Amino acid sequence: MRALVVGGTGPTGPYIVNGLLERGFEVAIFHRGTHEIDEIPPAVEHIHGDPHFLDTITGALDGRTFDLAVVTYGRIRLLAEALRGKVGRFISVGGVAAYRGYLEPERLRPAGMTSPIAEDAALVDDEAEHRFSWLIGQTERAVFEHHPDAAHFRYPYVYGPRQLVPREWSVVRRLRDGRRHIIVADGGLSLLTHGFAGNLAHSVLLAADQADAAAGQIFNCGDDEQYTTAQLIEVIARKMGADVELVNLPHELAHSAHIFGDGTTTHHRLMDTQKIRAKLGYRDVCSVPDALGITVDWLLANAPPAGGDLEQRLQDRFDYAAEDRLIAAWREAAASVAAIPVAERAERAHPYAHPKKPGERDHRNR
Repeated sequence: MRALVVGGTGPTGPYIVNGLLERGFEVAIFHRGTHEIDEIPPAVEHIHGDPHFLDTITGALDGRTFDLAVVTYGRIRLLAEALRGKVGRFISVGGVAAYRGYLEPERLRPAGMTSPIAEDAALVDDEAEHRFSWLIGQTERAVFEHHPDAAHFRYPYVYGPRQLVPREWSVVRRLRDGRRHIIVADGGLSLLTHGFAGNLAHSVLLAADQADAAAGQIFNCGDDEQYTTAQLIEVIARKMGADVELVNLPHELAHSAHIFGDGTTTHHRLMDTQKIRAKLGYRDVCSVPDALGITVDWLLANAPPAGGDLEQRLQDRFDYAAEDRLIAAWREAAASVAAIPVAERAERAHPYAHPKKPGERDHRNR
């Protein structure tokens, strides 16, 4: 059996490639050749070309057929068109940003997405509403137009080695630099579905294993357990052996917290993954603490240069002096507010009577 993986060198790619090899596939990866990584074994064929344009796709893949294509990168709608009739099965990867409100939750009424979001929730169907989200949805339609029996996965935020914009670095670098106060927005209580690269690859491989169950289906995917922003920071700090205090600021002021917490909003964006659990039997292959540990180790071993390309993509200034001034000002303001006299809160009582003996009233005369 021959498998084509489009991409293959990003966060989930090596897990998918090696998983297919373990299943007996001969594997070729189609990518631009800009990221060659050691995790891809020598037995894997490299097809170099640009997967973003129909002519370069057809030129690179002309005359080739495959039993399975796993498409994780490039313009997937064009790849779906180019591979029509040339693959036995087609598995593709998109994203949860297709859902209405994911990138602009304030558009919804009431504001914010309901939780959790299942696969049949509304997608952005108007280009004028949000072009990027609309394009993701259009890609899904193109996939099933050309491959009705395809399986399509809506990836959440992906973490793990080789992430091009690793939000975890915002926390890891601060702790590595000796910072012991980290600003969080709105208590760090937001829930945003995350998926460790190895767990998401496992989702895709389950579809390769179970052709009938996955055919024609769209799946949300993500880690079985989802942690709040504050919990994620705590796990990272524990991994690094650091004590850290989380300083709670309103979202509007917590600018340095916006990177790690995906600063567009603090509304919950939690995906429902019951379908993939029920249909394909998905369970995590790596727990969140272990997955974050792998991520931290990789980031420390491959630490990007301060102010370099990665940090510019991350858009984190790591301006510790400004953060310290903000924390000091906030604490001063909070102390002033705390000094304002207010009426003591009334004692809250259970609404039901609790008599000690039959026929008697309780201590609140109920």
